[in-house]
Amino acid sequence: MTRTINYGLIGCGMMGQEHLHNIALLEGAHVSVIYEPDPEMAKKAKAIAPDAAMAESVQTLLAESNLDCIVIASPNHLHVEQLSEIAKTRPLPLLVEKPLFTDPDDLAHLEQLQRDYPCPIWVAMEYRYMPPIAALIEQASATGGVKMLSIREHRFPFLEKVGNWNRFNRNTGGTFVEKCCHFFDLMRLILRSDPVRVSATGGQAVNHLDETYEGETPDILDHGYVIVDFASGARAMLELCMFAEGARYQEEISAVGPNAKIEALVPGPGRFWPDHLGAPPVPQVIVSPRNPKGPVSKDVPVDPNLLAAGDHNGSTYYQHLGFLSVVRGEKEKPEVSLMDGIWAVRMGLAAQQAARTGETVRLTE
Repeated sequence: MTRTINYGLIGCGMMGQEHLHNIALLEGAHVSVIYEPDPEMAKKAKAIAPDAAMAESVQTLLAESNLDCIVIASPNHLHVEQLSEIAKTRPLPLLVEKPLFTDPDDLAHLEQLQRDYPCPIWVAMEYRYMPPIAALIEQASATGGVKMLSIREHRFPFLEKVGNWNRFNRNTGGTFVEKCCHFFDLMRLILRSDPVRVSATGGQAVNHLDETYEGETPDILDHGYVIVDFASGARAMLELCMFAEGARYQEEISAVGPNAKIEALVPGPGRFWPDHLGAPPVPQVIVSPRNPKGPVSKDVPVDPNLLAAGDHNGSTYYQHLGFLSVVRGEKEKPEVSLMDGIWAVRMGLAAQQAARTGETVRLTE
């Protein structure tokens, strides 16, 4: 009989609760302890995982004897401090939510952690595991080598979170870090190359302008474009709009090479789809070869149980399957490394800088 793996959860707001729902779907997995300082979120977490003990601090959580791994789903700006606390106190296998960090001054510390941490660290990049995007990645070779990659996300505004921490750049790293590090990770993964130059433009045109928190108006971008040049010679573009939730698809990704174009179309969370429009759209992958011409479309349906467990098209479950395999020793290393998480944030920070200054940012080792 397979031994049960016991999880600790740090942070159980909306994303932490999604992790709880998906861990509950895994065979041989159990949440043994949760640290969530907000009383309302702690109550919701306890309702999802009633057998879990509720810790009063990260240290209390780490003192739990029945603990095999930890998921960090706290606000962005707390990740590095909590990673350091775990490293000093009780290193365990970690799944840490994106973005890995928000302050460029933390980069050297994270690079040292990459070298010295004795257990696997998996950075949560759920978009890799969305079934239609996973299908695009799997079939990318049909393009003959991707030369141009375009990612469009037209979606809803930032949701309300505990203490409204996600309304300010100082907590999130900026929209291109908080929201878009997923897409920069996909760019590196699909193009199999590292970025060398980042150009961007963006602004705050619609969202959160009528909100104030302790006298401050939110300063996060709600739209923008980012262009990235890669060492391989490939190019990628991101188009983000966070006031376009009326769209049929939330993400539209196209990868083009000398032989073909491949597209992935991903709907947003089903809970936001209006009832009067009937069933939500089904994800699709479209392969369009140059010769013979003729696009071929294929639906990529997702298990309704997985859709019900979160807002990320079933991807959180598939991500947890991989992480659990690493914790069990069935896989040698995480599929999304600490260095992958570092690169995604570096690209996001470069995009923030480029949008702010109007100048192209060069990325070097």
